[in-house]
Amino acid sequence: MESKTLVVTALATVMVLSAFAVVFQSADAHGVQAQLQSRFVRIDNEQFSDQTLNTGEQLTVTGELRSLVNRPLRAWLSLFSESANAGNRWEFLQRDPPGNIFDIPAGGTVPYSITVKALEPGTYHVHTQLNVEHVGPGLGRGATVNVSGEAILKPIPYSNIVYQCVIIGVGLGVTFATRPWQVI
Repeated sequence: MESKTLVVTALATVMVLSAFAVVFQSADAHGVQAQLQSRFVRIDNEQFSDQTLNTGEQLTVTGELRSLVNRPLRAWLSLFSESANAGNRWEFLQRDPPGNIFDIPAGGTVPYSITVKALEPGTYHVHTQLNVEHVGPGLGRGATVNVSGEAILKPIPYSNIVYQCVIIGVGLGVTFATRPWQVI
């Protein structure tokens, strides 16, 4: 009888603890770095040139990428920004290291700089976003940036949209032309 009571009690305990795991949300903390930085690359000394801007003004984010592994890594940098408005619009002006993809040497440190121009007013929470090949993205500590002023509207490059539609159309044409038709 005692073994049945022990099994029922253990089962009830597991069910209650599982319910707590579902009901209670996980805790979030600003400034706590994601797994990427703690295991592969750490974003150190992330600094923002200003935290109050007008539209059209530039924001520069600088810091260091410190490799924590003994092999070279391929990576690319961007900015991740969250806000209450749907825009989240920034125009990238300059990246250092230049280009889209760069290498982080094994155990090395790479200084970085990203310069963007604010295009829409709003309150943004901006992070350095580092994407490491075969690992995934990670974020720096971040900062809140307030942008005021009138929105700057950039013209839509319709030639790019037409080009992409042509490429998609050709791909669909090839797919349908080469697909063996089956009777369902």
